[in-house]
Amino acid sequence: MKVINQTYTLNNGVKIPKIGFGTWQIKPGDETYNAVSLALKHGYRHIDTAEGYQNEKSVGEAIRNSGIPREEIFVTSKLESHIKDYEGALRAFDETLKALGFDYLDLFIIHAPWPWSEMGKDCKEGNVQAYKAMEEIYKSGRVKAIGVSNFSPNDIENILTHCEIVPAVNQIGYFIGLDQSETISYCEDKGIFVEAYSPLGIGYLLDNPIINEVAKKYKVSPAQICIRYLLQKGTAPLPKSIHESRLIQNTEVDFDIWADDMALLDTIKGDPRRWS
Repeated sequence: MKVINQTYTLNNGVKIPKIGFGTWQIKPGDETYNAVSLALKHGYRHIDTAEGYQNEKSVGEAIRNSGIPREEIFVTSKLESHIKDYEGALRAFDETLKALGFDYLDLFIIHAPWPWSEMGKDCKEGNVQAYKAMEEIYKSGRVKAIGVSNFSPNDIENILTHCEIVPAVNQIGYFIGLDQSETISYCEDKGIFVEAYSPLGIGYLLDNPIINEVAKKYKVSPAQICIRYLLQKGTAPLPKSIHESRLIQNTEVDFDIWADDMALLDTIKGDPRRWS
């Protein structure tokens, strides 16, 4: 079975496809609609969006018009980073469902532990209140799994201390050269699955000489090496593209990177400033 058709199992038994299609920075309207339509046409069954991307409506339209049964597509959206209260989180979820045109979500996650405009701000109590609202939504059956994004071990520990349900997912920026070993190790210990957004490091990794050397060895593209690397790390990469050829290529990762080449890729040290 091809990787694009394979799944991981979350801590509550829900299946999540191993490769997702990201929609960050894809413009709402035709661009998002066309990109998601192409992704579904070429086998993607895991679509990632967010309130903050402003393209939920276009994502929902593409899914509804695809002819693919809703239950065959895993859809994630995210609570906007500035919403740190119980009632606000409940309202935001309702707005997300309305925008998508669905009656349930597969995964709903807190987009960040702090507002993007105040990165690093202490929002421990707000995160607890938002997550408690998500627990209520989960118990109602309107979302199959809940989780977080961009959360450090300390941020997650705050949730575990004050809430009932262990997050199913922590979606983080992760790519070759960005050391996320502490967070990943912590999540593995707690049974929290890691998704990797920006798997190509916003594209600059494609020019890395080591990655290009490894790609030539396996007769694949640098992007395919980046995606396969993350799969072999046990995460779900979320590549994105509006170009059909690249979108297809990003799913063609049915090969194994040998241990010595994985170790070589591990030696790459990226520049986080070029990602964040």
